[in-house]
Amino acid sequence: MPRPVLTDTSFDLSYARDTESTLGGPTEPIEEPQPTPFDVGLEMILDGAQCLRLGRDIIINVANENHALAVSWLQRHLEPRYRIHVVHRMSDNHIDSMILALKPGVFLARHPGIKYLMPEKFQKWKFIVPPEPDASSFPRYTDDDLVLTSPYIDLNVLSISPHEVLVNEACGGLIRELESHGFTPIPVRHRHRRLFGGGFHCFTLDTVREGALEDYS
Repeated sequence: MPRPVLTDTSFDLSYARDTESTLGGPTEPIEEPQPTPFDVGLEMILDGAQCLRLGRDIIINVANENHALAVSWLQRHLEPRYRIHVVHRMSDNHIDSMILALKPGVFLARHPGIKYLMPEKFQKWKFIVPPEPDASSFPRYTDDDLVLTSPYIDLNVLSISPHEVLVNEACGGLIRELESHGFTPIPVRHRHRRLFGGGFHCFTLDTVREGALEDYS
């Protein structure tokens, strides 16, 4: 996608300023946008972590006009080889602490209602919803610390096979839930995930897997 200029006027600020519409992410609007000679208006802005690719299907979270412009660009470049599905405001930005595919046919989801935000054909998949995060599993921070993620960051696991999943060792409830569904969790220590702003799925490069492009229709 073309690199955005990212001036103050590049951003759709209406969403960030509507505190009732945010979904828990660290949203900080620009209070007094300043014009510059480089302004081009609203720009297409999208992170890869707003996209969930399931074979030929790509589900993309759209929370503001910047995201919508980027999706239009992706549709022009990727369709019809890939099918683009838009979900509206599933999260403020990234969706990989809202929903992740553990293997074909099985999702890990933050709450049961996410099922009904998904494209209809993926509502038929199994949705595993773990227990609520345990506040005692996180280090304590002061008001001066920049906490970048919600307590749900530990849903950000990494599947390394159809049965094995890298999971934060501090999440006993999540580990037991995955075990009850036949998965083998591999506990890994990652204490300051809220400060680093990511889980195992966030900071892992694409995993090269054997196989071909699947179609889950």
